[in-house]
Parts: sequence; structure tokens; C-alpha cells
Amino acid sequence: MGLRDLVYGAYGRRIETSLAPTDVPRHVGVILDGNRRWAKAYGEQPAEGHRKGADKIHELLGWCEEVGVEVVTLWLLSTDNLNRPPDELAELMEIIENAVRDLAATRRWRVHPVGALDLLPEHTARVLKESEAATSDIHGVLVNVAVGYGGRREIADAVRSLLQEHAGRGTSIEELAEVLDVEHISEHLYTRGQPDPDLVIRTSGEQRLSGFLLWQSAHSEFYFCEAFWPDFRKVDFLRALRDYAVRHRRYGA
Repeated sequence: MGLRDLVYGAYGRRIETSLAPTDVPRHVGVILDGNRRWAKAYGEQPAEGHRKGADKIHELLGWCEEVGVEVVTLWLLSTDNLNRPPDELAELMEIIENAVRDLAATRRWRVHPVGALDLLPEHTARVLKESEAATSDIHGVLVNVAVGYGGRREIADAVRSLLQEHAGRGTSIEELAEVLDVEHISEHLYTRGQPDPDLVIRTSGEQRLSGFLLWQSAHSEFYFCEAFWPDFRKVDFLRALRDYAVRHRRYGA
């Protein structure tokens, strides 16, 4: 371990000890951005960047466990990403499948897929469902793996599910319109029953949500980090928590 690592380690411990339990967000969403640019910067193929990014997930979840985060949502693949060249997409799907299997195999975290699974290759969708079933009895951090995820698609799916439910009850459109409120839609989101994200972190320096948890992040705090996802360090995570802790959350005010 070099001097720089020792200094960052001490700095990180100082930040961590300054955080009160009440300062820690219950739900953290993370946009794992910058894998391809990391690979380009190091002269590697895109797949190597995605592999390095997948390896980082275990570290992040360990950090979340240490400070008491209850729910983590990881955006691994957007619906837009499904339009990538077939060869690249096939490699990416294999990396995601392996990453999710590895998460389930640790028996530390409860895996919950969020996204339009019907848009994914059959094998990928099956791996996600099997990993969820295999970890359903785990009481650790709940890990939402967002694969084939798009915020607009989620809201559309929620409304579709709501309409189908009420149609099955014989409720007319007019009757539904009379009583419809935001909670009705929330109950049909991919993350139904979970707390909304308190903090959303995006790596790679981009400062936009790109459709991540559009509905749920209405009152979230955002933290944008310059590091590409494979280079994201514990000290970067702790800085995000420190930044969150000093904000005065206004909840839309």
C-alpha cells in the first residue's frame, strides 16, 4: 500500500466517523457511468471496462453495509443500451449475468431486478429471476439491479399494470379517473414497497439523470462524481455521504 492509499484511508476514516447514523441515507441509487471511457483511457476494449465496473459492485455494497444503507439501486443497463451493436451487447449481457450471479452467490444481499425484463434476452431474464428467487430469504441490503431499465418505460408499465388491475375488477375508466392519485401509480412501480432514494450518485462527471428513477427521485439529493465508475473509491462514496449529510432537504419546497 502506497503513501497515497494510506492518506486516503485515514481521510476516509475521518469522514466515516463524522457521520451520525441519522445522516446515512436509507436508499442510495447509483448510475454506474464511465466504463467505456475508462476502457478507452487505458487502451482497453469496452468489455474490459464493463468487467472492471462489475468488479467494483461488491466493494460498493460492502461500503453500504458498513454505514447502514438499507437499499441500493444499481443502474447496470438502460433501455437505450439495448440498441448497441449485437456483439458488444452480447458481451455486456454475459458480464451482467455473471455479476448478478456473483451477488446472489455471496448470500449477503437480497437481489431484486428492476426493468423491462421482457425486452431482455431470455437467458438474461432467467438469470435475474433465478437470482431474485435464490436470495429472497436474505435479510441484508436490498439490491435493485436495474437492467433494461428506463424511467419513462417504468412509469408506462406502472400505468398499464394499474389499468389492467382495475379492468379486472370491473372498474371503468371514468371511475378510476375519479379516484386516481400518485399512490396508485407508486404501488405499480418496479420498486413498489421500497423507500424512495434519498441520494442518487452518478460517476464519470456527467450531470444528468438520463431517466434514472424518474418517479422515485422527485425529492432525492444528487451527487455527481468525476471518477469513472471502475475508479470509484470508498473515499468518493464517503464524500457523497458527507455532502448528503450537510444538505437541508426541502422535499420540494
